[in-house]
Amino acid sequence: MPTECSAELFGFAPVESRRVEAAFDVGLATSDGGALLLGATDKAIGLVSRFAACFDDVRRPELIEHEVATLVGQRVFGIALGYEDLNDHDHLRHDPVMAVLAGKLAARRKDCAPVAGKSTLNRLEQALRGGVGRYHRIGHDDKAIEALLVELFLDAHAKPPKRIMLDLDATDDPLHGHQEGRFFHGYYDCYCYLPLYITCGRHLLAAKLRRANIDASAGSCEEVARIVAQIRARWPKVGIIIRADSGFARDELMSWCEENRVDYLLGLARNRRLVARIKHELVEARAEALKTKAPARRFKDFTWTTRDSWSRERRVIAKAEWTSGKANPRFVVTSLKRSDASARFLYEKVYCARGDMENRIKECQTDMFADRTPASTMRTNQLRLWFASFAYVLMCALRRIGLAGTELAQATCGTIRLKLFKIGARVTVSVRRVKLALASACPYREVFAVAAERLRRILSQAPLPHAAA
Repeated sequence: MPTECSAELFGFAPVESRRVEAAFDVGLATSDGGALLLGATDKAIGLVSRFAACFDDVRRPELIEHEVATLVGQRVFGIALGYEDLNDHDHLRHDPVMAVLAGKLAARRKDCAPVAGKSTLNRLEQALRGGVGRYHRIGHDDKAIEALLVELFLDAHAKPPKRIMLDLDATDDPLHGHQEGRFFHGYYDCYCYLPLYITCGRHLLAAKLRRANIDASAGSCEEVARIVAQIRARWPKVGIIIRADSGFARDELMSWCEENRVDYLLGLARNRRLVARIKHELVEARAEALKTKAPARRFKDFTWTTRDSWSRERRVIAKAEWTSGKANPRFVVTSLKRSDASARFLYEKVYCARGDMENRIKECQTDMFADRTPASTMRTNQLRLWFASFAYVLMCALRRIGLAGTELAQATCGTIRLKLFKIGARVTVSVRRVKLALASACPYREVFAVAAERLRRILSQAPLPHAAA
């Protein structure tokens, strides 16, 4: 730990005739006292150790100060705590809470801090495409990392669900330099990457970085096939539904689902032929809207095929809506049978719920900084995306295990960070213990206590309600 500097007293405007003074003299302290919950959550699900096992380290053991698990944990914990840049770790390497999370209170060498700085972490991220080399001695296994995201999802369930819904979506990752794979995207009106996300509820199953000069569905069939195979290896009887917008309504994906017992519910881009099929329904909706002065809608269920891009006829559900004085027709294509669900139910209750996935993407990109991809190569930027993804998974585990039933049970990652992690604390290190004296005025101390007790019970293998998603 760094030596303490002599206190300098700062004076401010008096309050009720009393002087207001401040000084940096509290001693060893942290602004992230609540991060202990992150450490307990990690131990409960084994995220950092399993993530670190996806890396290859060929450094000379006698020269290593910081193990790969320490480096990986730093990046995951740092992102979860709101520190998105490697530069932040030149200060965090002296933070006592970061040392506690790493399980390493002191360095072996006198000139080192307990955890690594930006240069060492940069070497972790700058792995070569072929593995390790003369100057880059740490590499990572892409397939193992991808599989771990799905494995953590499976582990989060105490028993297999009867049916799961996999949501697919693409979004923009704006670029401001000349990174590898940089292209201009007309829809987003910027130079960007086009990452593919796959989620199941709040769980993140895939985060694939892609160039922007491709179709939104490019590579989705391969990703779905990989994920479905891994899920069915553990849950052979689970029903699976793929849900996505019209950018994924491609014959390749639909045909694969039909051949592999996977259902789908996909948006379908409207055209003149489709709109013509619901001409009468739109007339009825318009008449009702004019009469009631409120939006009106009708639904129609029919089989449909394209002129040349589809290999077979498929069920299409149409929403004929009249709202704000104009027609608003919408269409979805599905493999689900009429006996499974009605057209209205599938559209209003099932397909429209797809929009919640956008909240998951916002959490990943806004709260977990998944859109920070400034490195020159796509491989490094993909690893950065995975670090952000595992930070999100860790936060979701805390929300699922520790915060169920509390006022923060549905809070975003950013809100959880602000309310539970950013707690000032004085740190005392003795021979027998490390004590964090948390701020007494913390308004969420009761929620913190509930989460800490639940995690303690998990770690002691006591039964815990709501431990599974």
